[in-house]
This record gives sequence, C-alpha cells and structure tokens, in this order.
Amino acid sequence: MKNITLILGSLLLGQLSFGQDTCQTALPVTGPGLFVITAVNGNQVPSPICADNGAGATAGEWYAYTPSADYTVTLTTDLAVNANKDTRVHVYTGTCAALNCLAGDDDSGNTYGNYLSTVSFNVTAGQTYIIAWDNRWSSTGFTWQLTEGAVVVPPPTPITYTTQGVATINSTYNICIADMNNDHLDDIVGISTNALKIHYQNPDHTFNIGNFTISGTHKMPNWSMAAGDFNDDGYNDLVLGSNDGLSLWKSNSTGTAYTSVTPGQYIFCQRTNFADINNDGNLDIFSCHDVAPNVYYINDGNGGMTYYQSGVTPGSYLVGNWPTGGNYASLWSDLDNDGDLDMFISKCSGPPCEMHRNDGNGVFTNISALAGTNMQPIQSWSSCVADFDNDGDMDILIGSNGNVKSKLMKNNLDSTVIDEAFTDISTGSGWDTDNTVNRDYVAYDFDNDGFLDVLSATGRIMFNQGDMTFAPVPYTGLQVGAVGDLNNDGYLDILNNNTIRYAVPNGNNWLKVALNGVSSNRNGIGARLIIEGAFGKKIRDVRSGEGFEFMGSMNVHFGIGTYDTIDKIVIIWPSGLVDLISNPTVNTMLTVSEGETLSTQNPLVDGFSMYPNPVTDQLRFTTKSGATITSAQIVDMGGKTIAKHPVVTDNTVDVRQLATGAYIVTVEDGNGHSVARRFVKK
Repeated sequence: MKNITLILGSLLLGQLSFGQDTCQTALPVTGPGLFVITAVNGNQVPSPICADNGAGATAGEWYAYTPSADYTVTLTTDLAVNANKDTRVHVYTGTCAALNCLAGDDDSGNTYGNYLSTVSFNVTAGQTYIIAWDNRWSSTGFTWQLTEGAVVVPPPTPITYTTQGVATINSTYNICIADMNNDHLDDIVGISTNALKIHYQNPDHTFNIGNFTISGTHKMPNWSMAAGDFNDDGYNDLVLGSNDGLSLWKSNSTGTAYTSVTPGQYIFCQRTNFADINNDGNLDIFSCHDVAPNVYYINDGNGGMTYYQSGVTPGSYLVGNWPTGGNYASLWSDLDNDGDLDMFISKCSGPPCEMHRNDGNGVFTNISALAGTNMQPIQSWSSCVADFDNDGDMDILIGSNGNVKSKLMKNNLDSTVIDEAFTDISTGSGWDTDNTVNRDYVAYDFDNDGFLDVLSATGRIMFNQGDMTFAPVPYTGLQVGAVGDLNNDGYLDILNNNTIRYAVPNGNNWLKVALNGVSSNRNGIGARLIIEGAFGKKIRDVRSGEGFEFMGSMNVHFGIGTYDTIDKIVIIWPSGLVDLISNPTVNTMLTVSEGETLSTQNPLVDGFSMYPNPVTDQLRFTTKSGATITSAQIVDMGGKTIAKHPVVTDNTVDVRQLATGAYIVTVEDGNGHSVARRFVKK
C-alpha cells in the first residue's frame, strides 16, 4: 500500500489504493486533515506546471478536494515531520482533460527547511479542486496538511488580466520576450534543441510564426536567457545559459537565419546578461558562475569574442570571485549615478550579496560593505534594482529564496553622508511580513500608476503603494515569467509558458520608448532615461536580463497614472550623448535614434564640443558656428537640478563646487536653441 491518508485523525484505509497515480483516479478529500504519501511515484506527471522552477518531474500524486463551504484553504508540508525534505504542489480547476492552474508552490514553506511548500487560495463550496504533488526535486514520501479558514477578501485590484492559451507556443523554453525583427513590437521567443521559434507580433496584435533550424551542438537555456544585438546588425541575438556552459545564437544581417556559437568553457551558468562591460559600443556577454569566479566574453566588434574569468584570466575585471561562490543573478545598472554600469549580484548558499562599482578604466571595486548590502545570513537567487521611490537613484530589493525574508534597501545618493550607502527599510514595507520565496524577482509598473511593482511569488503581484510599502494582490495561477507588451496597448503582459496574461487597461497613462544606438550599442543597453512632469521625475535603465531566468522587453516603459502630459524626456546614452525631447505625446511608442535630436538646424550643435572632460574647475564650450551660449543648467544622473547659470560668460561654466561624479549640462543660446552633454567632474 503506497499511500496512507489521515483525515481528521481517522485512517481511511478503504480509500487507499493506487488511485492517486492519475488525475482521473485522484483520491477524494472533503475536509481538512493530514495526508501521508509514502513515495511520489504515480504515473501521471502534473501538467501544466503551476509552481515555480519549471519542468523536470517524472511522477505525481493526485487528490480531488471538494469543500463543503467557501473557504480560504492552505496546503502545506512545512511540518516538523518533513524537516529538510523537498516538495512541490500544483492546484487546478477544470477537468482532468483540461486542467487550469489555480495556485502552486515550491519553496515557500521554510520553517523546517528551505524547500517545503505552503500555498493559500480561495475555494467555492461544491467545486472540485485537483491537488497534485510531483517529484521535481525528490520522490521521497512526506506528510501534507490541508486547513480551511474564513475567506480572505483580497484588496482592490489595481490591474486585471485576461488569460489566453496559445497552443503554438510549445517550445521547451518559452522564457523570452524581445523585439526580434526590429519593428519595436515585442515578440515571443521559444527555444528547443536545434530549433528557434519566434511569434512575431503584428500591428493588429496577432502573431506570425517564424521557425528556424539551428545546426550543431549547443547549450539549452535551462538556467537563463538574454537577448541583445551582439553583432550589431539590427537584429537581436540570444545567449543561452546552461549548467555546463553557454551558447550564442546569432542572427544574419536580415534576421532570416541564425547560427550557434558555443565557446566551450565550462560554466555553471546562472543569470546571463548582455552588457557593454568595457563601454566600447559593443555588447559583451556576462554569466554568473555558481561554483567558480564569474566569467564574461568581450566582443571585439568583428564577430569575435574573448573569454575572461574574474581574477583568473590576466587583465580580467574583478566582478565576483570564488570562494565566496553562489553567484546566482547579476543586474547591470548605474547604481551610483556616475554614468557607467555597475553590477549587483544576488548570492545563494550563504555568502552576502555583492555590489561592484565601476570606477572606469577597467576597474571594478567591491563596495558591498560600504553600501551595506552585505548582510548575513541571506539566501537569494535574484533581486530587483529599481527606483522604487522615484527619487532619482536605484534601490534594491534582495529577493528571498530561503529562510531569510526579502530585504528592501533604499539608496541614499540624495544624502550627504556616504553616497554609496543603502539603508535597510524592510520593516513596515510589507516585505518583512511576506513569507513567500521565489527564485525570480522582477520590477515593472504593472498598473501604470508611476510606481514600480514586483512580480515574484506564484499567484500574486506586490504593488508599490508609493511610499516604499508594498501590498500583495492575488491573481489565480499567475507565475513569474517574461514581461512585455504583447498587444501594444501600453500595458505590460506576462508570459507563463504558453499562457499570455493580457493586462486590461485601467485608464492610467503611459509612455514607451524604443532606442536605436549609433555610437552606443544598438539596443542602448546601459542608457538612462529620465522623464519629467507635474508627477516629478522617473528614471529607468535599459538592461538585458532581469530576475534570475527570464528575458523581458527592452522597450522602456513608464506609467504616469492620471497625469496626461510629460514635460520632457532625457536619454543619456552610454556614449555620453544626450537626447532631449520636449512634450512627448503620452500613450504612444517613442522611437529615438542616438543623437537624432541634435539637429543640424540647431547652430549650437554644429561642431559643438566641451572641454576638458573630465573637468576639475572650468567647463568650456565651443561651436563651429561661433554661436554664443547664454545660459546653462546642470543636473545629476537622476535628473536632479544641481546648478543653474542664467548668465554664461565667455562660453565657460565654473564647476568647482560640484561633487565628484557624472552630470548632464544643458546649454542654450539667445534664440532658444539648446544642446546637452554628459561630463565627469573630477
């Protein structure tokens, strides 16, 4: 007898058999109690997957629960009898022939170990719910508990979703949303062995499917995936991170074929990214290495790439070394507002998270202690780097994937103390009472209210309340996935394997921006965008690869709530060029090529230069036309005004009073012409 089930303390031996092996013969459950499974070896594998961490199960155990009244039900294996075991559960509505995910969990129960399961959901009297446990991580038996409580009324829903299953999204890995044909519409990318399938979004929001055969032997993205135009031909390429190396799938110059390059080095890949690490205008490839120092490949601009391992390869950058290990998720962003890419690494297996400051000239400095982000204990697979409080600098949410809760860290660049310091403001933020765990944490403005929210645990979004507090709002069956605008309505949608959750517009306004780098890399990865208006200022950095596993849209998305105008948008390119667009139209996609606002009809632009840069005391400007500069304004990289010069004499501005760092200076002539440039104060 393979399973023994205890319900309300009574042994129902007459119901025991191999009935739990399939959904059709699932064991009926009518009330709360303890249930003992001696081994997970039923011959039907739960599908679809409703819990985190993907495919890989080979067996399941099935129950059919029918409540007698409306309840909030909790399923858990977080019991002393299960200490240090590893479980995963899926909850379905519908019929066995057509199961629909309602809820699921992998590792949220962490009182008696880091890998037990706990999930809660509302049920309706008389409706049958299918509960399935799988052996994704272990076939060892365990005890699980079902409890029934008063129905929990969810808070008001800031945004709702309609759900659409798409049968043709059937690749092994459906974890990427990116514009793959350079039309600025988000497409869906699917990866299988020797096969690339792209669902190209059409203007009428349908999809055309492109199928590509990829020859040779290559790695699969069983850990992570990123997109970016590595070979600078106008079409995005793909990096696939596996547990023993990575592969690069490169497009041809028309986006009609792809070839695979597998460098061959052993890497236990975790998060992979495209980033211009050395700021030469070419995208490089970075990979976290779980069991050794991190690695990266420098793009030579001619289709070749050179392998480096941090602290091992001569001349390598120091961007995460062993034996600290456990390098799980990297986010490349300007954390100190100095105009270049820094990096934050979430760490698993015990070591503290790392922050590596880019000091220029190939020098990266581990400032984790100075920043205050090196707290222990910690167990995180990924984090969010985002300006959660809209104050012009990037904050950090260190996500939880263990028995230590998530940490919300406020960036204090606007203080006068140590400009790299962060403050732990978790207490009272909503993250201090959040008991869920997940390997993926991604930050987007899902309800377009102007504040960045967090998608993490299965079945809910943590919505930013605008005061650095977050409130969980439940969504049936929702999982972390790739994020993008899949019907071009300005609201972000979520891809869960072959299910698209389309956001239903709630009336809030928005702006999307697609970048085309010229001197900078083609995607504009590493660019900072600032919008200004009556709502204040909001910043976004362009990145390739969020969270742990997924790749989301590189079209930059701003929500602005009920505000209906934007005064201006500032785009600070990695090259140092600055584009200024006044009064962009809201609720539209804005496409900007690097330098396009620097019109030749503007006499200030003609031969404009400023020197010296970096500068110590006097910043001087020249133009080929000899135009006279009459005023200047200096802002920092978060858009905060630092200095105004209503009168400029001899085309020169004194900057001695500025602190060391990167700034944007906007100069004007007497006819209202203007130009902006980035400079560095030494």
